[in-house]
Amino acid sequence: MTTVRHQDHEGGVRVLTLDRPPANAIDETLLADLAAALTAASTDDAVRAVVLTGAGAFFSGGFDFRAARRDDAASRQVHTLYRDAHRALLALPKPTLAMMRGHAIAGGLVLVLACDYRLGLEGDYRVGLNEVAVGAAFPRTALEIVRLRLAHARANELILGAALYPASQAVRLGIVDELLPAERFEETVLRRATRLGAFPREAYAHAKAALVADPLARIDAETPAEAAAAMAVWSAPESRAARARQREKLGIQR
Repeated sequence: MTTVRHQDHEGGVRVLTLDRPPANAIDETLLADLAAALTAASTDDAVRAVVLTGAGAFFSGGFDFRAARRDDAASRQVHTLYRDAHRALLALPKPTLAMMRGHAIAGGLVLVLACDYRLGLEGDYRVGLNEVAVGAAFPRTALEIVRLRLAHARANELILGAALYPASQAVRLGIVDELLPAERFEETVLRRATRLGAFPREAYAHAKAALVADPLARIDAETPAEAAAAMAVWSAPESRAARARQREKLGIQR
């Protein structure tokens, strides 16, 4: 069963829903399923716009702390899958909208930011980039997405402060363009996706490609040594200890 469901709506809007309970956490399967879903949406002429969301209380909780410890080869595979899936989302030559209606933490928030346009639900949930606090490295791909979408001061606050914020702060931080009440949230997201999808596709694709060209070039220019340096952060003693504390806090047994 796929961890990324899709549903088509009027106006050529395809909704992709991350569905890996309980937190839609990122692992090899979700990354591969997301990449496949994005490829399918990109090559289907009937799809004019893509909405990305999460099932349940989470958009996504980021990398899966329940996953077994990976050896070097498995870590490199995850790094490649992460790069490919996020690059595909960032470069998709069609409008992409994030429908954030639950917790978007760490890598989960990066997926939100990879979308062209982002709308959030008013509600009691958390957002943030807490990688530094839990001993996780930012892949080059994630850093380029954050730098593209957020003002430097807000990126600095989120990355180095490593705090989790109430969703009410999402507009101030630049994470979403608007926060909307539940009674008109989904209808508004779909309506705006339909509007963007109705633009001439070649014009939208050309303009978007120009906007994301520089970060994509830097993602593609990452060397194996640079990727290895980022992965090494995960295995540093203090990083392992921080994640052990986080797993204990979450009640995860290893």
